[in-house]
Amino acid sequence: MFSQLRPAIVLLALLTVITGVVYPLVVTVVAQVAFPRQANGSLVVRGDDVVGSTLIGQPFDDPKYFWGRLSATAPFAYNAAASSGSNLGPLNPALTDAVKARVDALRAADPGNQSPIPVDLVTASGSGLDPHVSPAAAQWQVPRVARARGLDPVAVQALVEQHTDGRQWGFFGEARVNVLALNLALDALH
Repeated sequence: MFSQLRPAIVLLALLTVITGVVYPLVVTVVAQVAFPRQANGSLVVRGDDVVGSTLIGQPFDDPKYFWGRLSATAPFAYNAAASSGSNLGPLNPALTDAVKARVDALRAADPGNQSPIPVDLVTASGSGLDPHVSPAAAQWQVPRVARARGLDPVAVQALVEQHTDGRQWGFFGEARVNVLALNLALDALH
């Protein structure tokens, strides 16, 4: 019996060292050398301060900022340690009630805007961390942001267009606007 147990223990120890120590070290070194910005979280730095990441959304609720997708993470919004969706299906009354409440909140924040509200402003993403909104969601917010900042809506619209990224490699995904980058560009206008 020991003759069978010994090779199993040796193999377990060897594979533990290879897959638990050597492989992660090699991947970490390659990532730090080849993609240091991405390997360190794609952090956005202004001066000496880290203001966010291009990969994780942030809660913006001031009318002078563009608002991102909602977060379903717990115990607080945009919690990167607890990436999750709401798991509410389309027939769930709780989702219907939440969407209605979000629509009401958006209408209250900008009562003059009677355009249809883009769906990504009233629903959370699958991860609950999405840092992007659709160009339609950003454009829907232009009047409110321009009014709150005392800016010409045409200038704010141009800023949205400058910060709209097309499909990845021309055919993957949809066009998107990174909310943090757009809000930082707005702050830089003054």
